[in-house]
Amino acid sequence: MNSTNSFAQGVLFGSVLGAGLVLLLAPRAVAEARRTLTDSANSLRDATTDEYGRVRRRVVAAVDEVVARGESVRKDVANAIGNGGREVERVAVTVKTVPPTREL
Repeated sequence: MNSTNSFAQGVLFGSVLGAGLVLLLAPRAVAEARRTLTDSANSLRDATTDEYGRVRRRVVAAVDEVVARGESVRKDVANAIGNGGREVERVAVTVKTVPPTREL
């Protein structure tokens, strides 16, 4: 009976010691997991912010280029219309001032 009593005391002592270690170490593990998760979330946020900035700069540059090209085309069209108008005016003046010729 002494060995059974000793075994029961050992089981009880081991259980209490195990429970104490769990209570002692669990908050540290939870805090470490929380810290790791927070660090990962912050790293993801920083990487996302950096990528957003890079993409935004590329989009702004592309839009600026398209606007510049559009402005260039608009100027070219305006010049062509102006040149065409002047040519029409020149031909109209020429037609008015030159008497018609008669061919036989």
